[in-house]
Amino acid sequence: MSVRIAKFIADSGVASRRAAEELIASGRVSINGATIDSPVNFVDENDTVEIDGKKISSRADTELYMFHKPINTMTTARDTRGRKTIYDCLNEEYKNLKYVGRLDYKTTGLLLMTNDGELARKLTLPSSNIERVYIATVNGTDFSGLDRARRGITVDGIKYAPMKIEEIGTNNLRITITEGKKNEVRIVLRACGCPVRKLHRISYGEIRLGKLPVGKIQKISQKTIDLIKKSF
Repeated sequence: MSVRIAKFIADSGVASRRAAEELIASGRVSINGATIDSPVNFVDENDTVEIDGKKISSRADTELYMFHKPINTMTTARDTRGRKTIYDCLNEEYKNLKYVGRLDYKTTGLLLMTNDGELARKLTLPSSNIERVYIATVNGTDFSGLDRARRGITVDGIKYAPMKIEEIGTNNLRITITEGKKNEVRIVLRACGCPVRKLHRISYGEIRLGKLPVGKIQKISQKTIDLIKKSF
């Protein structure tokens, strides 16, 4: 069966579909030896697809992992300021994996990683409505402003969806979100008078970090992967 070239690349795990389209537009992709510059091309298992002269496989089996991200690491492949990245914590065999969304430099906890670019994209779409749960340690004990976050709030012109917020201790909150906008929890809690001191993600959908040690990575079962794919 033929598929669009961008989907072929995303399914191979090399890049997300959007990144694949950028690779195509920049003339880095070829089909059967001919360079293309448009995503309106179709390929099947008999075609040879190359990126920068390197052949890519038609489809890799989907793999999904949970990684316990340490503090003071960047969720990126390379950091222009030379800071430590998540890939510095991983063995060579995992360095081809893509991260699903991002956790900021100071945030710790559950980060999903996969070889399937299309799965990564779907897991981060707001329309997928996947709950991410965080434990936030905040400065101050006056939580009266948090109802604004529970109703939904606009900060600096950006609208944030309502959050589920539970008080679980003197300075601790359990936060559940589904949007996953950049620095969402920190921005919203600061605007509500509860600036975050520590932030730790404990679950992403049905996947829970549990007791996985800091800096370690663990494969997710195929059964769980199949259930996730069926949910989209």
